[in-house]
Amino acid sequence: MASTSRMPSSAEDEDLQEEFEHFDDFTLASSWERFISEIEAVCRQWLTDGTKNLLRKGAISLNIAEGLYKVKTDLKYAMKSYCMEYYFGTHNDVGRGNGNGWNCELHNLQLSFGVNEFLVIAPQSASGVVLDGPEASKLLSAVAIALSNCSGFWPAFVPVHDPSRKAYIGIQNMGTLFTRRFEADRIGSQVPVKLMHLEGLYELFISQFAFSNMDLSMHLFQVNLKMKMTYRTLPYSEDDDVQESEGGFTESGESPKSNHQSRTQWDDNCPWSEWYSAEDPLRGFELLTVWSEKAIESSLEMAEMENVSPLEAEKWLITPCLSEILSDGSGRKRIGFASQLLLLIDALHMSLDAKFVEDFISENSGPENLKSTAVIPPPTVLDRVLKDLFHEVDALQLDFAEGDHENSRTIKGSPLESLFGQFCLHSLWFGDCNIRAIAAFWIEFVREVRWCWEESQPLPRMQANGVVDLSTCLIHQKLHMLSICIDKKRQLNQDCPKAGENNFFLSAHVKGDSQIQSDISSEDGDTETSFFECDSLSTPDHPNDPESDISSFVHSDDVKLGDPKHSACIRKGSAGIVGSMMLLKSYQNMHAPFTQDPPLMTEDMHEERLQAVEALGESFRFSAQLEKDILSSDMSAFKAANPDAVFEDFIRWHSPRDWENDDNMEKVVSNTNAVVESTNDWPPRGKLSERMSEHGNLWRKIWNEALPMPASEQKPLLDPNQEGEKVLHYLETLRPYELLGQMVSTAFKAAADTLNRTSFGGLKQLTTRIGQLYLTMAATFRCLQKNSLSVGTEDIEDLKRLCAIFGHVESLITLAASLHQKFLQAPRLSESIFNDYYNFYLPKMGTVSIGGDEKKDFDKKQEVRRQEREVVASMFTPPTVNQSWRKVLSMGNLLNGHEPTLREIIFSKRDHLSKNYYASHAPRGYQQELETYRMYICGTSNDLSVALAVASCD
Repeated sequence: MASTSRMPSSAEDEDLQEEFEHFDDFTLASSWERFISEIEAVCRQWLTDGTKNLLRKGAISLNIAEGLYKVKTDLKYAMKSYCMEYYFGTHNDVGRGNGNGWNCELHNLQLSFGVNEFLVIAPQSASGVVLDGPEASKLLSAVAIALSNCSGFWPAFVPVHDPSRKAYIGIQNMGTLFTRRFEADRIGSQVPVKLMHLEGLYELFISQFAFSNMDLSMHLFQVNLKMKMTYRTLPYSEDDDVQESEGGFTESGESPKSNHQSRTQWDDNCPWSEWYSAEDPLRGFELLTVWSEKAIESSLEMAEMENVSPLEAEKWLITPCLSEILSDGSGRKRIGFASQLLLLIDALHMSLDAKFVEDFISENSGPENLKSTAVIPPPTVLDRVLKDLFHEVDALQLDFAEGDHENSRTIKGSPLESLFGQFCLHSLWFGDCNIRAIAAFWIEFVREVRWCWEESQPLPRMQANGVVDLSTCLIHQKLHMLSICIDKKRQLNQDCPKAGENNFFLSAHVKGDSQIQSDISSEDGDTETSFFECDSLSTPDHPNDPESDISSFVHSDDVKLGDPKHSACIRKGSAGIVGSMMLLKSYQNMHAPFTQDPPLMTEDMHEERLQAVEALGESFRFSAQLEKDILSSDMSAFKAANPDAVFEDFIRWHSPRDWENDDNMEKVVSNTNAVVESTNDWPPRGKLSERMSEHGNLWRKIWNEALPMPASEQKPLLDPNQEGEKVLHYLETLRPYELLGQMVSTAFKAAADTLNRTSFGGLKQLTTRIGQLYLTMAATFRCLQKNSLSVGTEDIEDLKRLCAIFGHVESLITLAASLHQKFLQAPRLSESIFNDYYNFYLPKMGTVSIGGDEKKDFDKKQEVRRQEREVVASMFTPPTVNQSWRKVLSMGNLLNGHEPTLREIIFSKRDHLSKNYYASHAPRGYQQELETYRMYICGTSNDLSVALAVASCD
């Protein structure tokens, strides 16, 4: 019984003993073993998740390298906290780089050691490095054991020493056979002279595997070399920086156009330079010269390579060094049109509640917040600006449409070169563009305009002829009319014509197929035709000389000079005969008279007439009454040129549509739109139209009252004195919001037209963007066409958003102009660099960035072709004594006297496994060649960083 009872007990003890043998008792394990277990658990989880799942779980994207992400976890060991980070990429073979072994978008550890995925474990401290050597070795051993347990082959790194040294130690398990160890360090000063040259760096690498007692310079060791040199153009001098920082303002607050600057600026030939000096968006260029991998066997080859010109490098890559102001998306630091336009919109906002412009400069009225902040420049500044506007004007023919964008006319503003256009641009820079400065400037501007009127002086920057362009703003229309009135008034004062003569208002105009200024349609016609529309002969302006060569403006087949008939002795004001048309009551040729030009009308005058017609209802009769003076003048001139004419003859000439032929004879219209009749069929048979033959017709009444009188003897249709005073009254009583509204649209248009004249080459993207800017401005300015703007509407905010868009386009134009200047002989590079930046900058277009947002600098590199290298090399001008920032040149490979600012070298040594003792231990299918030594060297004569990776069989 006893023995039987013992048997089960013994079997149970054996089972329990076997069970305990496979149980890890962590209560008895050390803290270091538990630390390894935690690392192993995290690594297993990351290995299981893989790249896609880690991205879904919120892996952090790194801006330092495209497609590089990281995940991290916190660990504790021996009362200390550590952070372990796993770096991985979405691209294969990231660390190996491109075909030349250089990838500009790599993490420092990837570039230093040629790895892809890796781990970094560091203490959570202020320095972030392990200062104690044993602690660093223990951390690295813990990670290596954990990775070995979970079959992970990631390299692991621990930062050591002082943070400024950027030192690391690392290890990587490459399987059951090989282990790779890493070490990196940096010398921050006093670099040994030998290590400043390629020969010394080569021997440094050789010393890692050669015997220490050998003379390295006398032996041949074949290694592989890849090299990259970085050159940077010299920065601007302090004087240049100070000069550019002045922007567009002067100390007195005047317009920069009236202040001559003696210094030469980069943008002196740019169209905006007369208003402000922009900081060059290109602070310089960074050039990378890349040498592909080649075999080196001796120190002598390295010494020779140090004297090789960078022009012989396999590849050149260039990237612009952009100004910080250009990268400022908000535009708050940049001085230009956009910044001043924003101030003008603030002035518009403040003008909405004011009734008179004078309120803003009066001491006893105006907003209280203006009295302490807004400043009016001194009178001397104002005098210089007015002198530039009114007195320092070149006597050239004004062509307002020259050089303008095709979409420019969609904006209802004043032309760039016009008087009001220049006034608006000056206002942007007058003082700080506050409402008080603008009000003072406008009042003095109107006084100067009145002086020109009273002294009969030509109005500068305005045409004194032509017709009023209704597509412009109303102030420009008024100034154009005033300029014409001044010209007419000056002619009257100079020539003093005989009583009854009107030689100064006659432009030898022959009435033609044109519509007299009236937008009123026929009341009872099937087609909307003006009552004063005519289809007869028209000619351009000519001097008032009946004997002038009519053939120059009337077709020779339609108008013939001279009439042998007996009535020629009493005929006056004839411009020539009208084709073969004959008078109805006498067998004589019909003569076309010289007529007066219709009086000029501005937009508001047209609106007043339309409102009067709508109020009185009978548009047909009232339109005739409104145009009575013009019609009476034409009839008097026609009677003087055709003494035997009747009312029907005038209708046949002036309005052929109102003459109906009885014999169904076809009307043949000549090149001058005159009706050609057969001289053999006289008198012409026909009748007046229904509207002309009705009882009480106003045209017939006016015809009966009109006296035969040539246009040269008639009273002028345009009274220059009366119309001129009306214009001045409008300018002097203009409401502030009406003034500022037209100033905003004109200032935007003039600024855009100025920038559009910039020479930047064939950049289609920028040209398209400028065209879109014009259309956006035209759509936004529709709110300014209203009679007023109410406070609290979104119109002001829309205008401010437009300023942001304008600022973005202005920045792009500035960059394009700078690139175009520097790459005149290599336009492809200019276009490629700009297109790269445009695509980088595009997300910012139309938005205003908020401070604190994380920004990524533009670092896209463009390859330089062989034929373009000389152009790029010429940008590296030999440094002068003042510009040179290095006292002694310590490195070779000079480019026009410039030594590389950064030199990067990768030495590597590969061994075939079949030719050394590693071969017997190599597993089947293992790679036949192994990179046993790799050294990455980066630095200049002032600092040197070295990273070494060694693979060994443990």
